[in-house]
Amino acid sequence: MNAHPSSFGKVAVLMGGRSAEREISLMSGQGVLQALRSQGVDAHAFDPAERDLGDLRKEGFARCFIALHGRFGEDGTVQGALELLGIPYTGSGVMASSMAIDKVMTKRVLLSENLPTPRYVLLRRGGYSAAEVNAVADTLGLPLIVKPAREGSSLGLTKVTERADMAAAVALAEKMDADILCEQFVSGDEVTCPVLGTGAQARALPVIRIVAPEGNYDYQNKYFTDTTQYLVPCGLPDGEEQAIQQLVLQAFRTLNCRGWARADVMIDQATRKPYLLEINTSPGMTGHSLVPMSARAAGISYEDLCVQLLQTAALDCQPRDGTLL
Repeated sequence: MNAHPSSFGKVAVLMGGRSAEREISLMSGQGVLQALRSQGVDAHAFDPAERDLGDLRKEGFARCFIALHGRFGEDGTVQGALELLGIPYTGSGVMASSMAIDKVMTKRVLLSENLPTPRYVLLRRGGYSAAEVNAVADTLGLPLIVKPAREGSSLGLTKVTERADMAAAVALAEKMDADILCEQFVSGDEVTCPVLGTGAQARALPVIRIVAPEGNYDYQNKYFTDTTQYLVPCGLPDGEEQAIQQLVLQAFRTLNCRGWARADVMIDQATRKPYLLEINTSPGMTGHSLVPMSARAAGISYEDLCVQLLQTAALDCQPRDGTLL
């Protein structure tokens, strides 16, 4: 640890919030809070769903560790508020956060830079017909994935194997988002890769290969069961892990992420080509979470990881001479 804990000042660990991932965020936040306190950091829990963000400034908080997931925490809204308050925060800035939370926008940006991502069809609530829903299977083939464009933790996600199940899958996703992402299903190895740092200093951590029961890596299997296998070292063929790390770094920099993130990737079992699914700019920090697992494989303890991330807290618009812009 380069900085003395006292140099961080009073630290707010933002957790909970109002998104569908509130429960996971509280678990992440409590883990981060305990880790920072164990290292001598003056850290305090702060739930934006229960308190006004203006209290951060009134109560003298010097920086924030964002352990919020999903909307109102990972989507640029909290980041924008902290910019206005002039309080440095962990993770990506306003624009990168708002782009990465939106899986469709992420795809558009990745495709503009010729980075591989599965083919997709976008449906908008109230703007499609039954025939258009039915036609998605013709465009993408079966099976395919249907999910809300701006939710995480596999919430509202359905793997559709029969054309007759499309309407129900779209209806489920539509409950959570006005934009419904229908995505080509890539059959093969599911992996994830965290990134730490910013710009040229960003580095990819070890890749984790995920083996879920019956290939179903859903909300329950992510957080509340012990049957999912996480393989690190990942055991991929020679050169594949390095290629995925390089691809993830490209995506991280393309979206202008900073501090940390985690990218999810599918590897086509026939061609071995990797496809980027999404980038999480405020990844989980629970007991089942993947960034701490990968960091541990790289020799970084959970506590050191939390302190390292806190050190990267920054603002998009840095105040000059100690005054707010």
